[in-house]
Parts: sequence; structure tokens; C-alpha cells
Amino acid sequence: MIRTLLARAGLVAAAACVATLITAAPASAHGADAPNGTDYRTRAAGVTPARPGLEVRVVEAGARLELTNRTGRPIEVLGYSGEPYLRIGPDGVYENSRSPATYLNRTLAGDTALPADADPAAPASWRRIADGDTARWHDQRALWQESAPPEVVRAAPEREHRVRDWTVPLRDGTDPLRIDGTLDWVPPPDAYTWWAVTIVGLLAVGALGLLAAASPAGARALSALGVLLIVGGAVAVVYPVGRELDAGAHGVGGVLVGLLSGQVWSLLTGLGAIAAGWYALARRPGADFVVALGGACLALLAGTANAAVFARSIAPVPWAPEAARVMVAAVLITGAGATAAGVLRLHATSRAAAPARRVEATGRGATPAE
Repeated sequence: MIRTLLARAGLVAAAACVATLITAAPASAHGADAPNGTDYRTRAAGVTPARPGLEVRVVEAGARLELTNRTGRPIEVLGYSGEPYLRIGPDGVYENSRSPATYLNRTLAGDTALPADADPAAPASWRRIADGDTARWHDQRALWQESAPPEVVRAAPEREHRVRDWTVPLRDGTDPLRIDGTLDWVPPPDAYTWWAVTIVGLLAVGALGLLAAASPAGARALSALGVLLIVGGAVAVVYPVGRELDAGAHGVGGVLVGLLSGQVWSLLTGLGAIAAGWYALARRPGADFVVALGGACLALLAGTANAAVFARSIAPVPWAPEAARVMVAAVLITGAGATAAGVLRLHATSRAAAPARRVEATGRGATPAE
């Protein structure tokens, strides 16, 4: 029985790995190619001159700009050659199919090939792309796209640096407007320290599996693992909600749509870990297996998938990056620790059951005396 459960756990874990690889690209599609973290902080100061109902903010850890237009008039975003690029108005959001920015801004890297008819000097050809009054787009003017950091950063990487001030031109009818902002380099944290703390924590949680499952201490350990899985699962649910809020989602409906389209694995993993925790607290049959499986999925799909924040100064959530790193560390400690503890308890139970199986087999094989 135990070997069968372990075999099934291995199959499920392997399937989870495959699912993670298959869904790696779509998982970031809630914001096209939203980063898991960055060392460049993008800020928008606002629209100049100010227009009531016209608001701008930075989303997805600085990867995109978001412009909301409630003025009742169409507002145009101008491309890199001053051509009309986007139009946000009462009738929705439009893009100019002849603007090179329409294609260059489709990816964070700006590496989309331009079609033959992309010509900033040609008359605009508007194509409706969304309802509502909000547009979000990558803008190379607000990003650092080189593989190497700026020279000033290379000279003193331990310090914060202003990379540049940036401007995105807008147009309200014939009136020129602009979005002003800044781009700064922020030194990344020491990833080794965060990984060291995480490893020590998961080893401490995993050590709960060394307590004999049949003893009172072992029963308390199973309850502790259940509580930890519930907490870790709750954190794993909150983190992707934060990512959706940082990506510009509005209201409960917007967050749910974003979660189901881009963060579904992390969401389901968190909910599954909470269910596994309650199962362990109830001390149901097979609880050790459920703890091991729930912990493995939690660590893999919600922990390692977001571990980039250990090495990045800016996290894709609307709270402090230190809080984001603590949350990811908690998920990894809980998930990996519960996996180790569950496997240890399963192994100990299997070893304890082996002598009884041998005695039973010997008894069945004996023949009565003549």
C-alpha cells in the first residue's frame, strides 16, 4: 500500500513538472511577458499638463504603462517617431496598425519583426483592440533593454542610480501632453542569504518527520504540518492575487479573470495545500501521503516559480519587495519541508510494517505437522 502511494506521488510530481514547463509561457501571459522581478524601478510622475480624468500608473513591476482616460475625449499615445500609436477614448482602445510601436511593444524585449506596411509616415489605420477606457503597453522609453547594466551601475553596483528621466508624448486633439517618469537602478538583495534561510527553515520543518508517527509526538507533528500547509497555502493564494493587482487588475472580477488565465496553477496549488492541511489536522487515513504530495506541489508550483524575487530588488506585487521575499520563502519552507516530513513518515511506516508482512507470509507458507 505504502509503495503504491509513493509511486503515485512520484507520477503526480512528474506530471506537475511537465505542466509547469508546458504552462511557463502562458502563466506570464496575464501581462504578456510580465517579469518575475527586476532591478530597474520605473515610476510615472503623471500627465503634464494635468487633465481631470486622465490617469497613468506603472504596472507589472515596471514592465508596462497603464493609461486610463475618463475625459470623454479620445487621447492618443504617440510612437517612437511621433506617429499615432494608441487611441483611448469613449468607444474603446485602438492601435495604429501602421505604427512600428504597435509591433515593437508587443514583447518586453521589443524583438517583434515589423511588417512591410509599418510606416510611421503613413496615415493611421486604426484597429479596435479592447473595450473600456484603459490601455496597457510596454514602452521602450521607460525600460532598460540592454543585457548589461548602464556604465554608471557597473562602476558602483552597490549603490542606487538614476538611469534616466523619460517622457512619453500624448495628444488631446491638437493639444500636446506627455507622461513624465524616471528609471532607476536598485541594487539587488543577497540571494544566497535568502536561500540559506529557506534551506534551514525547510530542514527544520522536515525534521518533524523524524518523530515516530504512532507516538503522541508524531501525532502532534502531523497536526503542526497541517497548520503549516494551511498557512503556506494561504500565502500561495495571496501572492498571485498581488501579482494580478500589480498587473492592473481592477475589482474582484478582474482579479479572478487574471488568476484563471495566468496564475491558475499557483492558485490551485495554494487551495490544494490548504485542503491537505485540513486533511492532516483531521488525521485521516493516508494523511502522510497527502502532506507529502501537497507540499511538493506547493514548493514546485508556487515556491520555485516565484523564487526570482530572492535575486531581484523589485517584485511584481503591490507591497514591499522584502515582504514578497518573506512570502516566497514561507511557501518554499512549508512546501519542501512538508514533503520531506511526509516522505520520512511514509518510509518509517513502511519499515515498521515490513516485519509484520514477513511474519504473515511465513505463517501462510507453513504446513501442519503430519
